[in-house]
Formats: sequence, C-alpha cells, structure tokens
Amino acid sequence: MRSVLGLCLIFLANQVQGYTVLVITALPFRSLNILGASVVSHLLNAGHEVTYITTSPLKEKPKKNYREIDVSANNEIFKGEEMIDIACLMDNKVEMNNIFDLQNITIANALMTFENEDVKKLIQNTNESFDVVIADYIDTEVYAAFSALYGCPLIWLSSLRTNWQTLRLIDEPTNPAYTVSSISMNYPPLNFKQRIEELWAQWKWQIVKRLYIVSQEEKIYDNHFVPFIRKRGIKPPNYEDLIYNASLVLANDHHSLENLPKTPQNFKQVGGFHISSVVKPLDKVLQNIMDSSKDGVVYFSMGSAWQSKDIPEHIVNELLKVFGNLKQTVIWKFEKNLNDLPKNVHIVQWAPQTSILAHPNCLLFISHGGLLSSTEAIHFGVPIIGIPIFYDQFVNIQKAVISGYGIQIKLNYELPKSLEKALGEMLSDKKYREKAKQLSLIFHDRPVSPGAELVHWVEHVVKTRGALHLRSPALHVPFYQKLYLDLLAAIAMTLLMIKLVIEKTLSSFYKKTLKRKED
Repeated sequence: MRSVLGLCLIFLANQVQGYTVLVITALPFRSLNILGASVVSHLLNAGHEVTYITTSPLKEKPKKNYREIDVSANNEIFKGEEMIDIACLMDNKVEMNNIFDLQNITIANALMTFENEDVKKLIQNTNESFDVVIADYIDTEVYAAFSALYGCPLIWLSSLRTNWQTLRLIDEPTNPAYTVSSISMNYPPLNFKQRIEELWAQWKWQIVKRLYIVSQEEKIYDNHFVPFIRKRGIKPPNYEDLIYNASLVLANDHHSLENLPKTPQNFKQVGGFHISSVVKPLDKVLQNIMDSSKDGVVYFSMGSAWQSKDIPEHIVNELLKVFGNLKQTVIWKFEKNLNDLPKNVHIVQWAPQTSILAHPNCLLFISHGGLLSSTEAIHFGVPIIGIPIFYDQFVNIQKAVISGYGIQIKLNYELPKSLEKALGEMLSDKKYREKAKQLSLIFHDRPVSPGAELVHWVEHVVKTRGALHLRSPALHVPFYQKLYLDLLAAIAMTLLMIKLVIEKTLSSFYKKTLKRKED
C-alpha cells in the first residue's frame, strides 16, 4: 500500500513540475505585448514560473510565479515619429516598410533593452537560470543571446504571418516564386513582375542583413553577453551559430488564415492563442447599442498604433456623412469626442474589440489589417474592409481579399469614396460573410485549443532538452551544397579536363600528321 502511495505521489509531483521560463517582447507595439501577455498567462495557468521582459506591464499582476521587468522606456524610441501619424501617411511624408529604418529601429530597441538596469541585473547575475527562453522575433535575432547565457533552449515567437525571414532561422528561406516577405505588398499567386520583386526583396534583405545588421548585432552580443557567459564558465558560441540554434517557432498563424508554404516540423501554428475562450460581457451602453441595432453594426477601428483622431478633419466629416447614410449602426473607435454625430454613429475612445466582434449583430469590421485583428475577425466569422498602413498589414488584407472575405482600400484622400463603395458592396453581398463563417469553422476545427498546444510544445522542448529530433536537416547543409555549387564546380572541372585532353590529343595527332606529310 505504501509503495503504491509513493508511486502516486511521484506521479503527481511529475505532473505539477513547473519550469522557469523567460519571455521577451521588448518592442513597444501593443499587439506584440498582447501576444506576450497571453503566452505568460497560458504558462502561468499550466503551473510554470515566468519572468517577463515587456514594454507593456500587466495591469493585474499575477500573485504567484511571476516576475516582471518593465522596459516601457523603449517607447521613447518612437516618440515624435511621423510613422504613427495618419495625416503624415496620407500626405506621403513618410516611406513605410523601409528595410533600413525597420532594422535600425529593432537594433536601437534591443540596445535600449539590454541597457535597462533591471535587464542588466538579470544578465549579470550568475545565479539566474531558466529552462527555456521565448523571444518575439521581428527583424533581429540578438535576443537569442539569452539562451547562450543560460545554456537553455530557445523558442522564437513569430507575431507575423508565416514568412521566409522567420523560416530561415529553423530551416531555409523559401522560394520567392510562391512566398513573400513579411513586409511585402504582394500575395501569391504572383505574376512575373511580382516574382521579380520578391526575388529582389529577398536578395536585398539578405545583403543588408549580412553586410550591415549582423555586425551590429554581434557587437551588442559581444559587449552585453559574452563577458557574462564566460563568467558562468561557458564558452560563448559564435553569434551566427547561435541565431540558427532555435528549437522551435511558435507561429501566430493558422492555415485558415492563409495557404502556408512548406514548413519544418518545429514550426508550430498556434494562431489565436491570445483570444480568450470566454468572451467578456459588454458594458450596458454598448450592449444596448449592439442589441438594438436590428439592421446590424459596422465596427471601425484602426488599432492602437495609429489613431483615427489624426485623420484630417475634413476627411472625418466626409466619413461621418458616409456612415450617416447607412441604415446600420456604426461604432467607431475614435480617440477624442466629436460633435454633431449622425444618429446611427457612436464614438468610443476604447473598444472591447473581441466582445463587439462576437456579437451576432456585428456585420463587418473596418480595420488596419493587423494580424491580431485579422485573426479575431476569422475567429468570430466577421468579414473585413482593410485599410493597411504598415509592415505585414498589406499581406494580411491581400489574403482576406483573395480568400473572399475582405476588401482592400487605400489610405488616401479618396478614403470616404472608397469606403462608401466597399461598404455598399460588402453589406449587399452575403458572400463575404458566408466565406468568413466558413473560414471560422476551419479555424476552430482543431484537436486542442491553440493555448493548450502552445504550452505543450514549450514543455516538450524543455523535456526533450531542445527537441533536436524536430530540427530540419537543412540547417546542417552549407549554402553552397544546397545550391549544388560544389557539384557544378566538379562538372565544370570535369568538362574542362575533357576539353584539355581532347585539345592535347588533337594537337598531338595534327603534329604527327603534319610530320608524316613533310617526310
């Protein structure tokens, strides 16, 4: 009896064993920190101990197994940036998706993170240890240094749609003939011109990364991590080896959201893990608006990085006229009060987005096309009118258009006319809503919830000491072998040797023939 009880206790102890996890989302974008906070929540609920480096501290701090390192000072990098002003974008005063600007921002942000006093203490304290590091990947791999410091596995959290920049970290860059970059304005199937654009984009990105960025990242690694890795008695790995040593990618993506390219075994789709299984109730005012809107509700939000209040006043007035002509109710997330609103238009400075989208009267979603918003639209089966501005939003909305549940319009001074036309089409044609509902069914048809799958794979990586069995063999094949350059060189050398032998033989034969004639 005692032996049975002992075995039961051992079994229970193994079941509740918690791991120590370092989670890093250091870029000051609200969407990234929503994902980071969701990762933290799932891991804490599974009984693990989490240290969270974030630019968006949790409002309600967990009382157990949680430590937070606040790097919200990183927001200073974006203060005064024109990229967050919609009016400047409409005037074409800024160039979006410039590869140099994006890389410089992520490098500056990483450097500021590592110079944070609390992060310094974390790095310099030789008593600190973690079982696994989970870091958000956008344009810089320098956070991989934490896995070298603690001698533990690394998991990348991909907050974007599946792209070759992320896949190259665990496999190899995919063919640009059918996959696009994270900041592309194209979406497969690609025509001839677009294939050339994507090929050049991949080459340009690789060249910039190799010649300009890697040296900066390596310098940060050498200055901020290498001395303390050595202090732990560990030989610092080469930086380029380190960044390709990830055990897994947790991708905020799902095949209902797009036709994914081929992916290796350690690329796991957990898109939607940030969406709670329990929809929070609306406040009384919004609940009454949604319930009483018998002709349906149009929900309009440009997300958190770009604000509707920055739209030029005359464009706002024209948009209000467009909305006022609808029989549907419009809920517009607008960051200041407006006067003389049409009776069917309601302004909210903050909107419980998932609760609005979940309501059966919500007919469509006007959005900037961020991946979280796009995912939530599919989750609740709501079609989308997209006004993409930056980074991956163009790809997200292009996918919605091609899949049949979205319409794309441009952010310019023709916005009211374009939006009026798009609203008329989407509200009068039920095919958009039907397609969104169909994809929502696919999105939900999974063996386990995305949150449970996320936790499973994090635990699996720790249990198996890095999940080496899932890694792609492509990582161990040199670049020249992947392209068969050595084979081509061997063939060229062989042909050259044959040519030389033939030439020498013919020359010798010619000389002998000539000599005979002379004799």
